[in-house]
Amino acid sequence: MNSRFVLLLFSILLVTPCSADAAVIPVFQSSLTSSWAGYLTVGIFLFAYALAMLEDWTLLRKSKPMVFAASLIWIVIGYVYSKEGLGVEAGNAFRKCLENYGELFLFIMVSMTYLNAMEQRGVFDNLRSWLLSRGYGYRQLFWITGLLSFALSSFCTNLTTALLMGTVVLSIAGGNKRFISIACVNIVVATNAGGSFSPFGDITTLLVWQRGVVPFGHFFSLFLPAVVNFVVPASIMHFWIPKHDAPPMEEVMPMPRGSWGILILFILTILTAVFLDVFLDMPPAAGMLAGLSYLSFYFFYLYKTNKETSISPLDDLHELAEESDEQKAYFDVFHNVARLEWDTLLYFYGVLLSLGGLSFIGYMSLASRYVYSGFDPTIANILIGLLSAIIDNGTIMYAVIAMDPNLPEGQWLLVTLAAGVGGSLLAIGSAAGVGLLGLSQGSYTYKVHMKWTPVILLGYVASVATHLLINTASF
Repeated sequence: MNSRFVLLLFSILLVTPCSADAAVIPVFQSSLTSSWAGYLTVGIFLFAYALAMLEDWTLLRKSKPMVFAASLIWIVIGYVYSKEGLGVEAGNAFRKCLENYGELFLFIMVSMTYLNAMEQRGVFDNLRSWLLSRGYGYRQLFWITGLLSFALSSFCTNLTTALLMGTVVLSIAGGNKRFISIACVNIVVATNAGGSFSPFGDITTLLVWQRGVVPFGHFFSLFLPAVVNFVVPASIMHFWIPKHDAPPMEEVMPMPRGSWGILILFILTILTAVFLDVFLDMPPAAGMLAGLSYLSFYFFYLYKTNKETSISPLDDLHELAEESDEQKAYFDVFHNVARLEWDTLLYFYGVLLSLGGLSFIGYMSLASRYVYSGFDPTIANILIGLLSAIIDNGTIMYAVIAMDPNLPEGQWLLVTLAAGVGGSLLAIGSAAGVGLLGLSQGSYTYKVHMKWTPVILLGYVASVATHLLINTASF
């Protein structure tokens, strides 16, 4: 393997954006990169990250080693800096990391809460039953599930979208493993592509948007490259899909009361976040929290107007506690908050704070020397996208933002696209792929996905080329 590529790989692992304002006494930081403290913190992070990646084999949730590693790394930093009389500076750096994580956490928390509320009201079940009742053939369903994955992932998480569409595929396949395997590969590609052009569709675009390096509306210039990334491999895989019809399924069930209201409020919440960011220069998380209040009031309205419920006009927790568990779950917004993917949220805390500590020590300057100083920016961004097939794309985007390279907007969009869709190259390269590996019961496997990696790589190259061609003015 090329030595520069190896350096790029390790450089990506050693930086994070919260260090941008933490350059206290550069000489001292530089000396730490070659000290026992620097080596120890790097070792702690790499060991914890390896445990997180082996979650399926060790059965140890990925958040546990990463949160513990973050704590150990900052304990080492605090000890070393306190000995030099710089404990205050280390504390301020930690608070900066925590602030960055807090904004990301609040944004994702509200998004997940809305999605849980939609699931509770049967929105996704209704979509699934509608699709299954149409009587489509396998090839039609291949494209429909792919297109729906592409569309839904522009505002849902890629894991939620993949699991939803994966359930549909398993239900309609009638045991046809050939269809299941190829359709699941298609869902992974479509889901990652769909999230790459929307500011709130994927962790990579969300990070870049919140950082402020690309305005909200400019992300949509990646729509056509994202379409190319999905369509190219799907067009090839199409010819390996069985031609006959899938077995017919159940009739469509009506959507429960409140479903459409939640959908409308979710759209209003996204618009609020965009308005605050674009017109008032406030963080998108502020708009999302306003949206959480919309949902809270709406749940209260549904509770009060439910014909099976009669309570006093006061919104009293004691009265809610007297209701049945099923009724509380249906009308209490905080039940949906409790159902968040806390393991994922804490994992991101561990990654961000761990890498923030390494960056504060001084590894960011070393990384930037080997990445954007040693490579042409276009080549570096393309390689970063390829690395996202084996390294979490959120971690990679943290790293790129931490380097704070002096890039034109077109290059920022390129690395956003590359990191977003590069995870499709391997089954373990994205949450969508990992989720389907567990859902498909052996019909979709790592080995099956690898068979289609050359085709997916063709789509990756085509999408990058499309971006370089049509967005030339932004470079």
